[in-house]
Amino acid sequence: MTAPRRIVHPGPEAAQRSCVAPAGTVPVDFTVPAGEIVNAGIADGLAAAGCDGAWVDLSGGRFAPFRYVMPAGSPGPSHAAWYSETFAPEGIVTVEAAGAIVGWRDGEPFLHCHGIWTDPVGARAMGHMLPLDTRTAEPLHVRGTGLVGASFVARHDDETNFTLFAAETMLRDGEPEFGSGDGPRALAVTLRPNQDVGTAIAGICAEHGITEARLFGIGSLNGACFADGPAMDSYASELLIRDGRIEVGALRPRLDVSVVAMDGTIFEGRLVHGDNPVCVTFELVILPVAA
Repeated sequence: MTAPRRIVHPGPEAAQRSCVAPAGTVPVDFTVPAGEIVNAGIADGLAAAGCDGAWVDLSGGRFAPFRYVMPAGSPGPSHAAWYSETFAPEGIVTVEAAGAIVGWRDGEPFLHCHGIWTDPVGARAMGHMLPLDTRTAEPLHVRGTGLVGASFVARHDDETNFTLFAAETMLRDGEPEFGSGDGPRALAVTLRPNQDVGTAIAGICAEHGITEARLFGIGSLNGACFADGPAMDSYASELLIRDGRIEVGALRPRLDVSVVAMDGTIFEGRLVHGDNPVCVTFELVILPVAA
């Protein structure tokens, strides 16, 4: 049996390998006008819905200007992985599939988005959208799950030397703000490096008594192995969960994903269980299916 893939980050390994914060939920469904900066337009819609954070789906959106980066090797020892140069396609970019975790950075709303898109000549690419540098070219229909009482807060992470989202309970006057929302309770989750993403999700769901759920999220893997198709060997990547589920009676989550390697190759399919370690981070909303 081969040893699990591991990536060595520059800082000390944190003892806590995941962060989990229960939240109330609010279904979100709103439109961002054309010409808006993506980060600001989505933040306004979520604020109007009374959300502390969210998972939102941006599939079908059209954007110009559009800016994104892809995973890359680190230029030095300060990080284990890094980002490419910024790509700036000319004209309107159409999103095939994209999702974003929305939380807080430096006291302001901030959006972390991975997806697949095509430029005006039909070239298909995948990566990490830069939401402060991208604008809607047409009205953008946003749907998703808003979180109340928990969110994702960007903080410096000593282990990876990145500023990363961590799932946290929101505080009001120093006390936990346990929101109710209009929907089922959910879990905001972040995972640290070098743990198999499926195993970690299964453990968290078992600990919280969740037997059926939808899984929404993005992250990075150190290589990826699929049930049907070639493996991805890239040690840094950007991933989007296209369809994630915990099904009744199943011991393992089902994770159908798209993931881009450092050379720009896009891999798609269902991840095998036990052989897909987190590279830098993984951010999730686990939404139990109402009985």
